Amino acid sequence: MKQRSIERELSHCLMVLSLGAVLITALLLLFFFHRSFERQVRSDMAISAESIVGALQAGAAPESLATADLRITLIDTDGTVLYDSWLPDGALEKYENHLDRPEVAKALASGSGFDQRKSDTTGQNFTYYALALTDGRVLRLAHYTASTEAVYNAMLPMIGVILIVVAVTALWLSAAMSGKIVQPLQGIAENVDALTEQTVPYSELIPFAQVLQEDHRLRAEMEKQRAEFTANVSHELKTPLTSISGYAELLENGIAKPEDMADFGRKIHKEATRMIGLVADILELSDLDAKKEASGCDMLPLDLSALARDAAQDLALNARNRYITIKKNLSPAPVVGDSKLLFDLCINLLDNGIRYNRPGGWVCISTGQQNGVGYVQVSDNGIGIPAESQSRVFERFYRVDKSRSKATGGTGLGLAIVKHIAALHGANISLQSEVGNGTVILITFPSAPPIDSGKAPAL
Repeated sequence: MKQRSIERELSHCLMVLSLGAVLITALLLLFFFHRSFERQVRSDMAISAESIVGALQAGAAPESLATADLRITLIDTDGTVLYDSWLPDGALEKYENHLDRPEVAKALASGSGFDQRKSDTTGQNFTYYALALTDGRVLRLAHYTASTEAVYNAMLPMIGVILIVVAVTALWLSAAMSGKIVQPLQGIAENVDALTEQTVPYSELIPFAQVLQEDHRLRAEMEKQRAEFTANVSHELKTPLTSISGYAELLENGIAKPEDMADFGRKIHKEATRMIGLVADILELSDLDAKKEASGCDMLPLDLSALARDAAQDLALNARNRYITIKKNLSPAPVVGDSKLLFDLCINLLDNGIRYNRPGGWVCISTGQQNGVGYVQVSDNGIGIPAESQSRVFERFYRVDKSRSKATGGTGLGLAIVKHIAALHGANISLQSEVGNGTVILITFPSAPPIDSGKAPAL
């Protein structure tokens, strides 16, 4: 498909408008020229008739007043033709009665009459003007239409030349104006960062320029995030891979003592497990990004309390191993969402509360309805988050205490996954935390229809 061009389409539109304007102007010009010429002919014939009447009343003979291009007919009160300057006297006897001629009838009725038609006598087109005389007779003048058309036709070439010049000029101006209009637009994309309301060429383009600038900033920010993400992934993968490679090399070269081999195997397994978890989280984030762009979530009505209960059961052993108690305060929480993603959200919230806690601590997951909308909340009495870090904990790979995070096996992606899942569901996240006293994370979802108690929740 051929790429569309604003300049080309604008030029075509202007050309069509210009040619349309020229055509309309030509038609109007011809119409008014014809009307004006017709009025002039009538006026001239009326003046000529008045002059001839004056001459006749002064005793002049009709034949002395005739001209080559003006036919004079004198009609008696009974419609008999008394004189016709274009016919010999002998032919008058054969001339039919003229009382039924339109111009004659009008003259007898109102004093004067006008008509245009083909002559029954000569078969030629004439313009007729009749004037009633004081003695009841009618003077009729006839002007050969061909002479009028000759003048009219003589004007047509001049009119045609003028119209052609105007059309060519209009086409040239259309191309020039479209280029002039489009040229400032080409500079918008080249100077996106420097755009202001004053530098945008047309006021109507200010909203478009703002959207373009915002899109440019978002793209730049996304590119920056991708670069940071790639660097972080490389760094995070490099550490366990280096450890695995080092321990494997010791085992391969026989340097490790027999009594140390089990410890080396345990460390290799620990680093490999950490790397597997990291890769799994990275893949999940990539999948969430893809779903965000494609709107590919399977949104169904479900109850968050069932998902929260299953998540608590799955992490019960992990919590026991760290001497952490999982508490549940679950009430029906109807939402519309993707059950797998919301289950992962609960898992990540609980896992975060377990990892960043102390032996003997607790993590509580709660669900229910608040102001008519479903929510899930995870609170703990763990180490808490400093105030300066609370706005960044949902960023990818951000860790408040990097050494502790790695010691607990965290990837730094758990809360980033939570943020992405919440965004896909249109949910709001709020965080409250105090160092040494724990953290509360509340996620509130949009309103949803109530869950049918007779049916099992979607899982």
